[in-house]
Amino acid sequence: MAERTVARARPLARPAWSWRRHGATVPRLAVAAVLSLFAVLPLVYMATTSFSPVGNILTVPPVLIPPHPTFVNYVEAWTDASFSRYFFNSAYVTMGTIFLSTLLSAVTAYGFASFEFRGKEAIFYFLLASLAIPSVLMIMPQYLLMKTFGLINSRLGLILLYSSASIPFNTFLLRSFFSGIPRELNEAMQLDGVGEFAMLWRLTLPLSLPALATVGILGFNGAWDEFVLAVTLLNSPAKRTLPVALMVFQGGHTTAWGPLFAASMIVTVPQIVVFAVAQRWFQEGISVSVPQ
Repeated sequence: MAERTVARARPLARPAWSWRRHGATVPRLAVAAVLSLFAVLPLVYMATTSFSPVGNILTVPPVLIPPHPTFVNYVEAWTDASFSRYFFNSAYVTMGTIFLSTLLSAVTAYGFASFEFRGKEAIFYFLLASLAIPSVLMIMPQYLLMKTFGLINSRLGLILLYSSASIPFNTFLLRSFFSGIPRELNEAMQLDGVGEFAMLWRLTLPLSLPALATVGILGFNGAWDEFVLAVTLLNSPAKRTLPVALMVFQGGHTTAWGPLFAASMIVTVPQIVVFAVAQRWFQEGISVSVPQ
């Protein structure tokens, strides 16, 4: 039997680096590095200062790595300043906002993506037009609406307002994603006698996890950081969210920089963790949902 000779494919050689080909990227990388440094350095300084004893805070030159790190500032902010209660309030409002806004946005987007009805596009663009209204102009109508329904000084009122504010953009993202799902899958389930709501829960939503993660992250950032509505509606100190509590804490502790920076880290770290964990789904959801 004749032996077969199999030619082994040679790996492609990587092109040599040349200034003419890659030189244009060097200035852009340098600018990006400088901008990243300006963005990260204040966060690093805030983090290291939160672990610094009182004697090492605001020294000249500043100390980025404290020689004797301590958790005293966090203990004071978490217990003495009641930031544990404010953290729970923010978590409650944020989780409620994510659940309600994602649910309503998914149902609305599914209707726009799957059904044909008179005035469909006009209604959709009218919904998007609401994004052009400055949120500051809506504070007084929203306050009067919440007062009418008895939701002043209520965390439920914040959840409803945050959810309503996020629905238009979430609907835009989810509709684009839902429209990209092949209709053949829906038709196959219809032949099996599956209803529209069942198709939404069993087919569309499982295939749209990146878009849902994007909507969830946007809802988290919007509710966790929101200050104006929270300080307007919440009168009771026991119901304050973290941004409002941080403002009050700063006003009462203008010289206690250690606990103040520790409280700021308590507000900031959850956002960093959530985005770091869900970054892959966020990028995929944005790239697929936004029309090219």
